[in-house]
Amino acid sequence: MDVVQAATAVLDADGVVIGWSPTAEELLGYPAAEAVGRAADELLAAQPAALPLLEVSQRPRESVARSDQVQVRHRAGHLLKVAMTLCPLAHTAGGAAWIITATGAEELRRWEAHQSMLKGLATQSPVNLCIFDTSGNVAWANAAVEHSVGMPLAQFAGRPFEDILLEDQVISEDHPPNLQALISHVLSSGEPMLDVRIRARPRGDPLHDYIWSCAYFRLQDAVGHILGVCGYAVDITSRHRAQQRLELLVRAGGRMGMTLDANRIARDLADVVVPGFADAVTVDVLESVLTGDDLEPKAAGRRTAFRRLERRSGGDHWIEADAAVGEVVEDPFAVAQARSPATGEPDQDEQSDDPSDVTVTAEDRGGTGVHSRLVASLRARDLTLGVVTFLRAAIPDPFDTEEVALARELAARAALGFDNAHRYAREHAAALTLQRSLLPRHVPEQLTALEVAHRYLPASTGLGVGGDWFDVIPLPGTRVGLVVGDVVGHGLRAAATMGRLRTTVRALAQLDQAPDELLTQLDALIGDPSYDGEPTGEASVEEAVGATCLYVVYDPVTRRCAMASAGHLPPTIVRADSSVTFPDLAPGPPLGLGGLPFATVEFELPEGSLIALFTDGLVESRNRDVDIGLEQLATVLAEPRRPLEDLCERAVATLLPEPISDDAALLLVRTRALDEQQVATWEFDADPALVADARTRVTDQLTAWRLEDLTFTSELVVSELVTNVIRYAAGPVSVRLIRDRNLICEVSDTGHTSPHLRRAAHDDEGGRGLFLIAQLTLRWGTRYTPTGKTIWTEQLLHPALQ
Repeated sequence: MDVVQAATAVLDADGVVIGWSPTAEELLGYPAAEAVGRAADELLAAQPAALPLLEVSQRPRESVARSDQVQVRHRAGHLLKVAMTLCPLAHTAGGAAWIITATGAEELRRWEAHQSMLKGLATQSPVNLCIFDTSGNVAWANAAVEHSVGMPLAQFAGRPFEDILLEDQVISEDHPPNLQALISHVLSSGEPMLDVRIRARPRGDPLHDYIWSCAYFRLQDAVGHILGVCGYAVDITSRHRAQQRLELLVRAGGRMGMTLDANRIARDLADVVVPGFADAVTVDVLESVLTGDDLEPKAAGRRTAFRRLERRSGGDHWIEADAAVGEVVEDPFAVAQARSPATGEPDQDEQSDDPSDVTVTAEDRGGTGVHSRLVASLRARDLTLGVVTFLRAAIPDPFDTEEVALARELAARAALGFDNAHRYAREHAAALTLQRSLLPRHVPEQLTALEVAHRYLPASTGLGVGGDWFDVIPLPGTRVGLVVGDVVGHGLRAAATMGRLRTTVRALAQLDQAPDELLTQLDALIGDPSYDGEPTGEASVEEAVGATCLYVVYDPVTRRCAMASAGHLPPTIVRADSSVTFPDLAPGPPLGLGGLPFATVEFELPEGSLIALFTDGLVESRNRDVDIGLEQLATVLAEPRRPLEDLCERAVATLLPEPISDDAALLLVRTRALDEQQVATWEFDADPALVADARTRVTDQLTAWRLEDLTFTSELVVSELVTNVIRYAAGPVSVRLIRDRNLICEVSDTGHTSPHLRRAAHDDEGGRGLFLIAQLTLRWGTRYTPTGKTIWTEQLLHPALQ
């Protein structure tokens, strides 16, 4: 009914129209020329009778304004329902005495609805509405604001809104940091600020944080004058917390399920919950989770010791100092239950259906500031793996029902990770035990040919135990076989396959074959599906296919070194003058692939040379190319006179910084040579008359070595073997005596027939020679050479004569 917008007419004391607004002409259709000078009741009457509201000539001048809804006739003849207000005016004779304002009834209803809406926003709406003047002070606020701040408008009107908040913080990105700065920005720039998230503590509830979603925009009049800023805010605290809990679960699932390291799982859990969900957290697990031992259900009434994996706090000045990371702690869940009152029931703010699952206690122990503690069991497969404890001090709210459910879900996800870590630890421990049992327990130390040192380091990452192996195999004639290999893959299968390969190589080495022949036979065995002798042999063969192997034979008598490779890296050779070389080996294929032959490379090594055999895990990693690793190894080994153990330690420290990504084996040997005085060699023609000469030479040499006690057996050995060569093989004949820890007698010829023991009948005149040799010597055997064969025997020397 604003006179600026409503239809307006001015009447004199007799009710005659003396003024007519353009809006009245628009509403009723009468132009001013037709309306002015006519009685209002006759002009607007819907019936021939006058409108009672407009009978102004009969009203006393002291009458007050009067309103009503009436029907009036439009100039076009149709009826209009309008809302009309008649107001008296102070006037002089003949002047304006009344003013009439009118508007359509429909327009009035819309106006009244708007007014009702505004009244509802001011008194009933849960949305906080506030108007700030150009100084940023509160000009008006609705009842919701009064309820939120805990005081009536009269107490904070005309003051900055910050005066009624203990603290406020804008937590949305790309917005001013606080409310006052935000209002100033809107006033100066005119830019509206939408979906602004504000965290604040009102004076009406100073112990709890609230989160509001707010919007602010500038108020201006019709000509653009700035009147202030209007802001509205919706309390989204519950929704914000629910979103935070959901985000926390997403982060927990994304982090704790990505590793099999129990310590990492504990750290990830602490990263997720501190400081948003809790001010501090401790994670304690059973020792068997870390070692892979079997888990047992907890016995009733028995407290269990746990190991602390994590202890995280947003403020270490108030956290309890009961145990540090890595220390053993008493069952935290049992301790929490023990803190209950005399009734025996836990002092819980919230109790779950399963009291053994989650315990929430309200406390303030020893001035630490902790006011709420939530202890949740880490359980999987109905077994307790550990306990996680959440503490609150700076966060004012105790753990509520939804947060207890969230803690239970976090504990369940962490328990799944710990269970997987336990399963992995158990398998890893089993594989490591198997692998170590298959590796050489004791490398021979009393070797004439070599001085030996070795290192084996399993991977410290989650790949599992690998199939790297090495071995040192004593061979006849003081020679030594060296082997190093690597099976593709990790885990129990790789370890078991490695054991089969190592056993096979050791068995083939006893046949005293050349390195290329040994690898050829090994390759053929791997290609046989029945290689392991089990129904599941095919899977095992697949594990072995692609395995690499390097086999080396060193002879300290000749100082000759022979080697062959099946896809393996060549050894590093360091001579006494510190020169480093890598032998140019023929690149044979890995085992089980076939297609290409293996080749033996043979060369002479000076006494005191170093031979380093290793697997690729020592010199190659994700961050280092193999060529760089080989250069680093060569640098470490360039001091061949250093003790071998020292060189091993330096190689490991230089090439294998933590963590170790793959298994690594290193076998380091220093060559020795037999003194010329320890070896005697003779060549004889294939003449039976020379057998006596051979016996005589052997007897004379044993006398020179003061080994007369072995003369009888040695004469018998030489006589029998030389005679057999002359009878069954082609000459010439070579006889060699080697005085080592045992007395070795070797008889070589150019034949390739293999002698063997046989049982002679009573009437047989021969066939007992090898039988007697086998009975009188420590051991005997045959090895084949490119030019023929060698039959050898060993006789035990008295320790004083060694």
